[in-house]
Amino acid sequence: MWRPFYSGRHFSFWRCGINRDSDLIYNERVRWKEVRVIDENNGQLGLLTSEAALELAYSKGLDLIVVAPNATPPVCKIMDLGKYQYEQMKRQKEAKKKQVTVEMKEMKYRLRIDVGDLTVKNQHLKEFLSDGNRVRVTIMFRGREMAFPDQGRALLKRVAADLAEYGTVTQEPKMQGRNMSMMMEPSKEVLAKMKGPGKE
Repeated sequence: MWRPFYSGRHFSFWRCGINRDSDLIYNERVRWKEVRVIDENNGQLGLLTSEAALELAYSKGLDLIVVAPNATPPVCKIMDLGKYQYEQMKRQKEAKKKQVTVEMKEMKYRLRIDVGDLTVKNQHLKEFLSDGNRVRVTIMFRGREMAFPDQGRALLKRVAADLAEYGTVTQEPKMQGRNMSMMMEPSKEVLAKMKGPGKE
């Protein structure tokens, strides 16, 4: 939205402080009595009234943007609004790249699973943990199998032992209805490998 602004001898058009990012305060929304101003070259201009700082920004064809609203007095910078928003978006993208996305994966086993299926399922769990995901390992009981919860716990302990290099148990086997579940998360060694050398 553009509105005319009278700056002495002529009218110019400027952007009012309405933005879809409600946290961003700029131009006419800068309503403090006094603000500390930084110019477009990072030079300190000292304390100015909001009106004087705004007029200075407009005279340079730039915007007045609050960069530290909680400071006393608030700190404003004279710069191009579009450039500022682009830089902010770029920083957010970089921050997201550094974040490790953790998902919850689940693998279900039958109480009387054969050795071949057990090996395959355990291999999938190793891959999940190696990717930095948490896993829920679930034993499903059928009919009379409900009478043998100890066998379910023994199977889960066997799985945990096989995955010990990749993950640690964060929740011991717990019965929920006809299922028994155990929670695991990546080991410290796996997380260290994911970060890699030089990463934080």
